[in-house]
Amino acid sequence: MRKIYVFDTTLRDGEQSPGVNLNTREKVEIAHQLERLGIDRMEAGFPAASPGDLAAVNAVAKAVKNITVIGLSRSREQDIDAVKEALKGAEDPCIHVFLATSPIHRQHKLRMDKAQVLDTARSAIRYAKKTFSKIEFSLEDAGRTEYDFLVEMVNMAVEEGASVVNIPDTVGYLSPYEYGNIFKHLKENVHNIDKVQLSAHCHNDLGMATANTLAAILNGADQIEGTINGIGERAGNTAIEEIAMALETRQEFFQAKTTLQLSEIARTSRLVSRLTGMVVPGNKAIVGANAFAHESGIHQDGMLKEKTTYEIMTPETIGLKESKLVLGKHSGRHAFRERLIDLGYELDDEALNRAFAQFKDLADKKKEVTDEDLLAVIEEKLQDAPEVYKLESIFVTYGDESVPTAKVRIATLDGETVEKQAEGNGSVDAIYNAIDQVSGEEVTLSDYSIKSVTHGKDALGEVHVVLTQNQVSVQGRGVSTDILGASARAYVDGLNQLIEKRKTYTNRVNVNL
Repeated sequence: MRKIYVFDTTLRDGEQSPGVNLNTREKVEIAHQLERLGIDRMEAGFPAASPGDLAAVNAVAKAVKNITVIGLSRSREQDIDAVKEALKGAEDPCIHVFLATSPIHRQHKLRMDKAQVLDTARSAIRYAKKTFSKIEFSLEDAGRTEYDFLVEMVNMAVEEGASVVNIPDTVGYLSPYEYGNIFKHLKENVHNIDKVQLSAHCHNDLGMATANTLAAILNGADQIEGTINGIGERAGNTAIEEIAMALETRQEFFQAKTTLQLSEIARTSRLVSRLTGMVVPGNKAIVGANAFAHESGIHQDGMLKEKTTYEIMTPETIGLKESKLVLGKHSGRHAFRERLIDLGYELDDEALNRAFAQFKDLADKKKEVTDEDLLAVIEEKLQDAPEVYKLESIFVTYGDESVPTAKVRIATLDGETVEKQAEGNGSVDAIYNAIDQVSGEEVTLSDYSIKSVTHGKDALGEVHVVLTQNQVSVQGRGVSTDILGASARAYVDGLNQLIEKRKTYTNRVNVNL
């Protein structure tokens, strides 16, 4: 069975999704989970983009040990130097150099002819070779590049010692037949093609990223590139979990597999969704809430008789499993800890105590606390921004013929408790106006979303907000059985994140000066 290497670009291409802005701590947290998932190669960022991105890539490079860490670079010496600096301390560093090759990019973006593109790429690879033993070279917009020039460029990359050559469908333009045929053509026409690995990097603009990537595998691709949950520029990238499960489920057809720890897929998906603020659609393949749900009577009848009638893979494979230990208000700390371990979380005593207190509070409001409830509680408690403000209580009055009013009580970092009251266009607006009076911060609520974590009338609700101040954006998250309480918690969490990020930004600016 042929091994397919997995190149994850959640931290680079995924972060380029509009509205996503991961800080260093969040990048490191995702990197550790990607390591648990068993990713072979991880693109940690684009170091030349900003000092902050360089620092974040360096933090990731030092944090993980069992994974190749990659930095992206244009075909420029200063970019290559930035990657060199960012990957100091990495156990297994690699540089990813790219240059556009299609006629439209050569003419309108690069203002270069073929010979200039070839020479620029050759010089970049040679310069990178002075520092890096592992080099991936990408032909940006390869999908719209002439076949003869693709062969010429790949021949050059092989001759110059690239380890991997990436053939991206940068704008998601091709059909599976067209994309697969490019790999077939290169395998047949490039000298010493066996000296490099060919990689597939597909975007989903026409909804064919997964299909195109699988077509590349069938035609000889050795590596696939994608993101968790398929996030990324515009319509996103190939979803890694879809490729992994397609190869696992159809082994006899593809005769290839990844070496991912498939049972970590669900947990990885939840973490990326939480930290990026990008909600996974219910109908998303593999990790969507409905991926293993059956409502049709005919489907339910078939499932009761034999699961494989309508389920081609099991939820257990990706790490979803039903709770075997019912937790409620009478459950103790030991049962709580054991259930968390079963879900993949081992907390120290302090973190466990905080989470257990929140669990007990939740258990008083619900008959049964589900795994989804626990995960929501734990992931909220794992936020590590200092609590400059801590919500103690809210009181809201609302009626059809009255103006919504909210009163909040908030504890500050210096031990003071402040109460403020405000009106608003609605209950949430009133709550946020009252919190603003306490904090004195002037922020813009750029996004507000609600989703149900579990089912039923006592479902735990999750609120996600994006707050913006002077072009700095942060995400806040709150969970509660009461949606107004969740809204308040999310806003306060966002303020705490903003204060921490502002402090970090100020320190970085001072250092750079």
